[in-house]
Amino acid sequence: MVRKLTGTKRNIPPFRCDIVGSFLRTEEIKIARRKFAEGDISFETLTDIENTEIIKLVQKEKQLGLKAVTDGEFRRSWWHLDFFLGIHGTEKIMLNKGKNINGSRIRAESFRIVDKILFNGHPMIQHFKYLQSICGSSIPKFTIPSPALFYSVQSHNENNVYKNSQELMNDIIEVYKCAIQSFYEAGCRYLQLDDTALGMLCSQKYRQHISHMNVDPEELMNYYLNLINGSTLDCPDDMIITLHICRGNFHSSWFASGGYDFISETIFKNCSVDGFFLEYDDERSGDFKPLRFIKKQIVVLGLVTTKHGGLESKQYIKSRISEACKYIDINQLCLSPQCGFASTEEGNIITEEEQWDKIRLIVEIAGEVWNQ
Repeated sequence: MVRKLTGTKRNIPPFRCDIVGSFLRTEEIKIARRKFAEGDISFETLTDIENTEIIKLVQKEKQLGLKAVTDGEFRRSWWHLDFFLGIHGTEKIMLNKGKNINGSRIRAESFRIVDKILFNGHPMIQHFKYLQSICGSSIPKFTIPSPALFYSVQSHNENNVYKNSQELMNDIIEVYKCAIQSFYEAGCRYLQLDDTALGMLCSQKYRQHISHMNVDPEELMNYYLNLINGSTLDCPDDMIITLHICRGNFHSSWFASGGYDFISETIFKNCSVDGFFLEYDDERSGDFKPLRFIKKQIVVLGLVTTKHGGLESKQYIKSRISEACKYIDINQLCLSPQCGFASTEEGNIITEEEQWDKIRLIVEIAGEVWNQ
């Protein structure tokens, strides 16, 4: 029998019931994006359709009781590349073939650096402003890929611009500091950095692979930590920044397995963010022991999977929260889906009805556990 869980309300982000960010694209969005790609509608028409669908999405999020709302990443094709390609000095590249990730063939697209990178404005600033304009009293939450992921992805592609890693890392940090300040000036007070680079380091298989390539996993982890901390160094006091550590989420697939043990002491103790969104939806995520290294940050437990439509039981989720409380105070915990529902426009293998059922479950459990 699960002991009674009694936590307190929380009125600042991350909230007791929260979301990672992306939602399944509606049919209207899919049709409009396809027509735009084929040249059948203008960019202005596409934007109008996106605006309409985002309004409906935000209304649904608020209706279900979410305090923080997102635009579902409805304007994006990729959760990460769309941001990277808006940075001066990058260009899109096509790879020879897409990777097969646990049965799902990912699109053969990436980016590379072709000039010194600079942040000189970005379309996503306007995307945030639109979200803010329609969310009313709810908190507009925005997500961008982490600076560690920028470094990780570019390292796989040709780069003839930067002579050494330190020079590149310095410029990545400067780009992200400018981006964070620009979002802040636009009114953003809740920003999430999405990261799969650290998620990869959770995998022993991956660490062995890069070790054979003469890359030290410990050194790489510290590179990632310095990139995140350097980027958030001048973050205004009234801006909440969280870090979502992910092991892959393309079309309900994944590319890394392993608990947080390898990264937990270094990252949880030293990463300068206000909270961590951590995947804990299946055995690939390991146990809760690494949470003992959390300091004052909030941990949002991703206990409800977005990989499939089966609905977890309240009793099971509460038992998992109770288990986590062996290592961290209940009032440092919140609840969310394990990831977004559509990290890319393809979306996960789940229906919209199942998607919203999972959000309802999270809201209900948070209300019962934290009186939220």
